Amino acid sequence: MNAAAPHLALGIAGALSALAALLHLAIILGGAPWYRFFGAGERMARLAEAGHAQPALITLGIAVVLLVWAGYAWAAGGWVPALRGLPALRWGLLLITAVYLLRGLAPLILGLGGLPLTPFLLWSSAICLGFGLVHLLGLVQRWSLL
Repeated sequence: MNAAAPHLALGIAGALSALAALLHLAIILGGAPWYRFFGAGERMARLAEAGHAQPALITLGIAVVLLVWAGYAWAAGGWVPALRGLPALRWGLLLITAVYLLRGLAPLILGLGGLPLTPFLLWSSAICLGFGLVHLLGLVQRWSLL
């Protein structure tokens, strides 16, 4: 594998995290209807309707985390050489991959515990599992170069 060539799976992984971050920013702009549609819960939607900052701050925090995760994937994949110096690149990407995979397996974990499996939980878990698998593929292929 050419260490200098950008790695496709990690490029896609970064793009997926960045896309998720942009979606979270759009939810802030979309307000209460978007919080409802994307499954944030009625409490978050009502707080947004009432003009409270809490939903926007929480959602912005998630977006920032997802952008950092995109940076880690792109750095590890050689897409953004300026980010190559991110701290603990190998282990950071491993942790990010683990979080996505665990979140993706949430229905299985929660279902075994008898907790209700909502449609939001199921489809968002499927998305996270997909993100996690792309990260895992890139991580496995690029591990020795990190």
